[in-house]
Amino acid sequence: QVQLVESGGGLVQAGGSLRLSCAASGMTFRMYTMAWYRQAPEKQRELVASISVGGSTNYADFVRGRFTISRDNAKNAAYLQMNSLEPEDTAVYYCQAGGWATYWGQGTQVTVSS
Repeated sequence: QVQLVESGGGLVQAGGSLRLSCAASGMTFRMYTMAWYRQAPEKQRELVASISVGGSTNYADFVRGRFTISRDNAKNAAYLQMNSLEPEDTAVYYCQAGGWATYWGQGTQVTVSS
């Protein structure tokens, strides 16, 4: 059974940093593209960043230069380092694994206070 478990969310002041983690199990992690999405209240879920099997990264314009996605295939984990956080970054952040199938984590809340 595939499981993706996010952690690292919380409450932070504007300008602060958080590091989200996504622990994967039940899958051949290295064969999946990993991505982080977020969903703010009353808004659609949107892609934040992705990292391919080969390590190529892609970022949404609204986080470019502030967030960094990474992966550790030995630990079956993906990460999202978030710096210079803004109140507009407040959302539930979801981990996604994409390959021959797509899997989602349960999400972790990030709240940025002004």
